[in-house]
Amino acid sequence: LSRRRLDSNALLCDCDLMWLAELLKKSAERGSLQTAATCEAPSELHGRSVVTLTAQEFHCESPRITSEPHDVDVHLGNTVYFTCRAEGNPKPAIIWLHNNNEIDMKDDNRLNLLQDGTLMIQNTKESDKGVYQCMAKNIAGEVKTQGVVLRYFGTPSKPTFVIQPQNTEVLVGESVTLECGVSGHPHPRVSWTLGTGSPLPQDSRFAITSSGGLYIQNVTFSDQGQYNCNASNTEGSIQATAKIIVQDSPRFLLIPTDQTVTEGQSVDFPCSAEGHPPPVIAWTRAGGPLPNDRRHSILSSGTLRVMRVALHDQGQYECHAISAIGVKSLPVQLSVTPRVIPVFLHPPQDVVAETGQDVAITCAAQGDPRPTITWVKDGIQITESGKFHVSPDGTLSIQDLGVADQGRYECIARNPFGFTSSTMQLTITAMDVGRSGDMFVATSLREAISSVDYAINSTRTELFSKRPKTPNDLLALFRYPRDPYTIETARAGEIFERTLQLIQEHVQQGLIVDMNVTGYRYNDLVSPHYLNMIANLSGCSAHRRTPNCSDICFHKKYRTHDGSCNNLQHPMWGASLTAFQRLLKPAYQNGFNLPRGFSLAEDSRDLPLPLPRLVSTAMIGTETVTADDQFTHMLMQWGQFLDHDMDQTVAAISMSRFSDGAPCSEVCSNDPPCFSITIPANDPRVRNGRCMFFVRSSPVCGSGMTSLLMNSVYAREQINHLTSYVDASNVYGSTEQESQELRDLSNQSGLLKEGQVVPSSGKRLLPFAVGPPTECMRDENESPVPCFLAGDHRANEQLALTAMHTLWFREHNRIARELSALNPHWDGDLIYHEARKIVGAQMQHITYAQWLPKILGEAGMKMMGEYKGYNPNINAGILNAFATAAFRFGHTLINPILYRLNETFQPIRQGHIPLHKAFFSPFRITQEGGIDPLLRGLFGVPGKMRVPSELLNMELTEKLFSMAHSVSLDLAAINIQRGRDHGIPPYNDFRVFCNLSSAQEFEDLRNEIKNLEIREKLRSLYGTTKNIDLFPALMVEDLVPGTRVGPTLMCLLTTQFRRLRDGDRFWYENPGVFTPSQLTQIRQTSLARVICDNSDHIQQLQRDVFQVASFPQGMVGCEEIPAVDLRLWQDCCEDCQTRGQLKALSQRFRSKRSPGFSYPEENPSK
Repeated sequence: LSRRRLDSNALLCDCDLMWLAELLKKSAERGSLQTAATCEAPSELHGRSVVTLTAQEFHCESPRITSEPHDVDVHLGNTVYFTCRAEGNPKPAIIWLHNNNEIDMKDDNRLNLLQDGTLMIQNTKESDKGVYQCMAKNIAGEVKTQGVVLRYFGTPSKPTFVIQPQNTEVLVGESVTLECGVSGHPHPRVSWTLGTGSPLPQDSRFAITSSGGLYIQNVTFSDQGQYNCNASNTEGSIQATAKIIVQDSPRFLLIPTDQTVTEGQSVDFPCSAEGHPPPVIAWTRAGGPLPNDRRHSILSSGTLRVMRVALHDQGQYECHAISAIGVKSLPVQLSVTPRVIPVFLHPPQDVVAETGQDVAITCAAQGDPRPTITWVKDGIQITESGKFHVSPDGTLSIQDLGVADQGRYECIARNPFGFTSSTMQLTITAMDVGRSGDMFVATSLREAISSVDYAINSTRTELFSKRPKTPNDLLALFRYPRDPYTIETARAGEIFERTLQLIQEHVQQGLIVDMNVTGYRYNDLVSPHYLNMIANLSGCSAHRRTPNCSDICFHKKYRTHDGSCNNLQHPMWGASLTAFQRLLKPAYQNGFNLPRGFSLAEDSRDLPLPLPRLVSTAMIGTETVTADDQFTHMLMQWGQFLDHDMDQTVAAISMSRFSDGAPCSEVCSNDPPCFSITIPANDPRVRNGRCMFFVRSSPVCGSGMTSLLMNSVYAREQINHLTSYVDASNVYGSTEQESQELRDLSNQSGLLKEGQVVPSSGKRLLPFAVGPPTECMRDENESPVPCFLAGDHRANEQLALTAMHTLWFREHNRIARELSALNPHWDGDLIYHEARKIVGAQMQHITYAQWLPKILGEAGMKMMGEYKGYNPNINAGILNAFATAAFRFGHTLINPILYRLNETFQPIRQGHIPLHKAFFSPFRITQEGGIDPLLRGLFGVPGKMRVPSELLNMELTEKLFSMAHSVSLDLAAINIQRGRDHGIPPYNDFRVFCNLSSAQEFEDLRNEIKNLEIREKLRSLYGTTKNIDLFPALMVEDLVPGTRVGPTLMCLLTTQFRRLRDGDRFWYENPGVFTPSQLTQIRQTSLARVICDNSDHIQQLQRDVFQVASFPQGMVGCEEIPAVDLRLWQDCCEDCQTRGQLKALSQRFRSKRSPGFSYPEENPSK
């Protein structure tokens, strides 16, 4: 039978016909029958297909019990009756169950089902004992009675189970019964307990049935667990257990919402659910499967992510939570708007203006998303300051125009889909008229020279005539410049700024209007003629270096010590004692030299900046340290050693304010050069002090402008004391004079000066510095060991850094001795320069091939790009933001303890040392085991992991340079204050530079700073995203996976290290710097090999000392570590005696400093 037509029959669709509907449904499911049966009556069902009707529509009634059975006690052989009656439509059939099994009357003629549903059991026997249930069933449903028990009178017997409880699954909100039937004589008492043996909850939902079962009404998830059925009588007790497994249908926790995105963007639809068993999240699109492409993906969290959304992705998507219990679904709508790249509505127009005026330059653009407008001048992005303001509509406002502001400006409109730019020319005209400050130039200049010189002299007397007594003294002595040229350069810059400040004060005294309301207007203060005179008389012009790069034979092969002549087109790029470079225009409160927050009443955006010390205590200092499971403490130490090769800001040369000579450590004021760190109320540590000592960095005279004619005021810039290049200047010094002081010129060995011998190894320590009392002799109770002398005078800052300096000074001398043995005809200068060249290349290779990949990860190294050769158009100078904020991320990697380990990597007898006791303590190297224990403590111990909630350890924020009875300093607060001192723009400006979104609200930071608590701290401290200091923001960004940095920090580091590499003519991979065979040997370099060659006794270590390894399994002998084969530097020549003299290469080279060697201005005869 395959087809049957019943539509001609007048079918009465009542409950008596429901059997036909069920039959037809089953036949249709099997595919064995096709029917056309429709209802004729009743009227409300007329024309309906029989197959589609439900039990309710057939007016069927499910069974209901009208009479229930009861427990029975009986003697064996008697007859028992269990009554059960039920009603329903159709009339229900009665079925009996014995111990949960259906009774088959045909198998036992003692059992009879009477017409009214009563069960009759004749001639009862032992097997009849147990629990009986009546079940009434019809086509509309079924219902059961409670279980009743058949028991026997007889002799005493122990309890036995006739029905044991079974593990049962139940849905939340339903009811459940765990059956438990027992027999015994006397009849056992039944009780229930929880799996632990504790009593049932005092809850009306729990009840024990008459047959001994446990009934739980309206089950909750907390009811899940094990239950015990306990039966006992006078003859004994028994127990059976069963579990209730509570199942919960899926419930949505995260509900996706409709979203509208622009074409090309990515979108996430979060969706998560809970239930038991846990549901699986699935997504469909318009009821069908998701597109089979890589753009649509479901994350482990259940989130649907659509990458690079296209217009055809628009439509409905459904999130399904699926479990064995059921399926719940939620629809969500994705709307896609076409992308629109920016186009200009009003491109900027050329402007001509006079000095001292203000100007507004319009630039408006449209696009979708709305484009961000930025302005660039001379390759540097303009940021908000007292000088510049970019309004939301893109208009650039410039205050107090000077000749320095003249030039071509570029307006850039950028959104995620592209950018467009337009340029305009700003021309500045200077009226040849006198200015209000001209009459005060002479007196102000004399006063400035007198006050600056007085402050400098009193500072030098105070610092160098006694031991440092406070952390303030220690910090000042530590940072104070030592060579006369640096001091004179800084002095000129201070006199120049001080003169302008005094002129402004004189002019203000003659005016009724308070000029503090509008701030300084320096370009309208003094005419260009007098400005140039101030520059000349302050010493600016006299200290502007002009390098001599004419000795091309020398400069083609070797670096100068001060970094000049590396770039032959721009000889001062990257040289020491030049201004730091800028990515963004500086952000000074007055546009010229005042830090943000210098005066709270005038702070940018009318919101006061938080005190740096408050930021430190609120979100930077940490007592908790998480160990890095991948990298050792050497990762931090190489970063610090490397930093001391690239930058050191020239500190203020006076620790007293210029106005009256009062010490900055005592006055707690912002009078130049003082810029004290105010202690907030209720500070957790400092109780008796009002401020921490801080002085501003020295300015570049005229802010580094290169023209000999000083006709405009330039924003304040700071001086980098070092060469910017990775050139081992921390070993050799950053000036010719420093290099001569470090060299052993007593013979033609090419060696660096050596100190005392380590008896156990025969190797030498660094030589001691000579001169007045130093920071290393601060404590009279400790051994009076002076500081060591190295290429960077910060070598003694902490013991592990001193150990690194010792390694590399030994490495130079090791290489020099081997080169001398290979080339006995070489003179000392040639040996020195060749060894120096190799050491610099080794440091470059370790940094870029072994250290940076661990910091930047694969993503950062890809962003930096491969080396493609030297580019003379790239300035390798150090960026101010890099030195002042970005590279200080290394402070977050510092452990609070310096570990000192013996040959078996156990603590040495003197123990480990807290960091605050490791500052300026060279005696601990000479008297407590040398450098080996410190080095093992670097590569044998995990470093500190940078966790956003665990930044700088308390040794740095609460005990920096600690001394008895004095207020210790706070490195985090110093970093923040230094950023403001240097005019570092806020974090948000660097986000824009790095192509991240401009954060208008704190919630806009959620992609880079996911921790809500940290974002709330930033909100509480700063009030607006526009004011967040760069350093703390970089530190709390989430790490990019596989790196140790966040996205903005990665951007800044890759920018700097790319410049250092590509802008260095002597980069070790630049063809011609080394021969191909020599370059192959340089690439064998590893820090592990340097440690093997130059430590005292270290013979076991891991191949990569930056990688965590265990002792001894993860370590190898030094003989297994590759070494550089210096035989590739051996001369092969006929007349080696001539070739081995450096003067054959450069007739002008002198073994001692010669006025005719490098700089004409250093020759007094010229």
